[in-house]
Amino acid sequence: MNFWKTFLAALLGCLVALILNLLLFFMLIGAIAASAGGGGQTGPTVKSNSILKIDLSQTIGERTQEGMGGDMSIPFVSMPQPSLGIYDAIKALDKAATDDRISMLLITDKGTGTSSVSALEELRNAVERFHTSGKPVVAYGMNYSTGGYFVASAADKIYMHQDGMISLTGLGGSMLFFKDALDMLGVNFQLIRHGKFKAAAEQYIKNDISPENRQQNMEMLNSIWKSFSERICQSRGIDINDFNKAIDNLEIGDGESAMMNSLVDSALTTDRYVQKICALAGVEKEDELNVITLSSYAKTLTPSLKGKVTVAVLYAEGEIAQTGSGIASSKIVKQIRKIAKDDKIDAVVLRVNSPGGDAQAAELIREELQALAMAKPLVCSFGEYAASGGYWISAQAQKIFSDETTLTGSIGVFSLAINYGDGLKKHLKINPVEIGTHRHSTMASGTRPLDNVEIEYNQKLVEHIYDKFMNIVADGRKMSVAEVDSIAQGRVWTGTQGVEVGIVDKIGGIDDAIKYAACIALGKEPDNNYRDVDYSEFKVVEYPKVKTQMELLMESFTGQSEENALINKFFGKSNLSELAEDFQKSKGVKTYARMPYTLQISY
Repeated sequence: MNFWKTFLAALLGCLVALILNLLLFFMLIGAIAASAGGGGQTGPTVKSNSILKIDLSQTIGERTQEGMGGDMSIPFVSMPQPSLGIYDAIKALDKAATDDRISMLLITDKGTGTSSVSALEELRNAVERFHTSGKPVVAYGMNYSTGGYFVASAADKIYMHQDGMISLTGLGGSMLFFKDALDMLGVNFQLIRHGKFKAAAEQYIKNDISPENRQQNMEMLNSIWKSFSERICQSRGIDINDFNKAIDNLEIGDGESAMMNSLVDSALTTDRYVQKICALAGVEKEDELNVITLSSYAKTLTPSLKGKVTVAVLYAEGEIAQTGSGIASSKIVKQIRKIAKDDKIDAVVLRVNSPGGDAQAAELIREELQALAMAKPLVCSFGEYAASGGYWISAQAQKIFSDETTLTGSIGVFSLAINYGDGLKKHLKINPVEIGTHRHSTMASGTRPLDNVEIEYNQKLVEHIYDKFMNIVADGRKMSVAEVDSIAQGRVWTGTQGVEVGIVDKIGGIDDAIKYAACIALGKEPDNNYRDVDYSEFKVVEYPKVKTQMELLMESFTGQSEENALINKFFGKSNLSELAEDFQKSKGVKTYARMPYTLQISY
């Protein structure tokens, strides 16, 4: 009987391995075919009288990335998805504004996009610049999301399907608090933090949000909403008080209510919408329309090879750590040194999209960036996040650009010590016994809580790192340590607030930062002239290289455990998945320069 059990288990394992290998084989063939140009095709072409289409259901990411495509999926594996990089999207829109072959811009929204708030903000800015060309800008949506409508509101005319929906309910966020569940499991988190840093990791030691944390999160959400609502109302000629009142009273939902509140110009059938587009394009039938997507149009642009100067863009995206994926100091330091030694590179833009992470890794990266800045101008551009460790590596840049909706700051440090000894006793009847050569040899065991002496010891380490952080910011921002401390304490700010408190120089996207760096390299006065720099005056090189489809696929297999994949599948990348990761890294006392939580904003 045992023989047959073993035999069947082995057979099943072989079958699973065979299926996975076959999937990998066909994906490899597909990737090779795609990279070879799809059987000799020359790629997208732009016809005269073309309509440039922005499909907001497609992701605008940090960098352009080819995906695996198709409907193929593997359980618990996150398949590489295609995305258009925000800089490529902006360049394409700016080019289209002066391209005689592009006659119109069309924005469509199905309400299913996953682009970040900051990416939508930068995209809308580019749409507004396109608008000044005098070419028509039209938006049409089946189901408008808040973020999608924010971009669409820059159009001359906004239409929606007569049976469509428009979801404008303001901005909301959610946080999960685990103390009750952890108590039940017999797991304890000990938090060591600096002074007023009250929000740090409180989801692990409390079962509800603190008043201070609620206040700062409300102020962040209100700041982002202010950016959204003021621009929507200005574009549509709506009184902002009436707009907010309609949202509070849930008066906006379908096409009729959207028209009553001046949010759309008309709610109509698909046929009627097509007729309007045909009339604008000067054709009679839909099949006579020449439509090219923004991602396809971006592929037709030839990078400048004759620019007078070269700007390197170094992407720092993800959690900061010493090894692994994300912003690994072991990898990015090599990239920084390579850029510093390259005499062909005249200026550098550090594009940061990170909530922070390991404080030591952040310091290693900052040291290399400072060495680079001694040789070349260094400008920073903030994406969705540039907080804590993400701000640590950025603070001493020559100029910092941020989107209005970026979450930044979080100048603070905290340590977490996890112990699960009570859980072992309570649930598994396992009794941990501590032995060691010295009084505190088992401080990092994870099977007992820290005693008072150990807490004091780790508190000193936290204070030391916090002081280091404040001095870095004070030096970079030309502020006193006391001034930095007054806006630090782990407080998270939006980009708009960051300008007000002095941790951000200018509101602007990655395109602004690149042009500013190019302006410095060209010897022009950047503060007054950077927006006028033409793309032909500079070249852009990007680091690190974009990962191939197969590299992304292999990361999908190896980048997370099956348990974390399940958690992320049902709950998203949230506090719950972060908690699972903390358990996996629970040995010892971990010190973070990181946003203490990820606020899941619904937009």
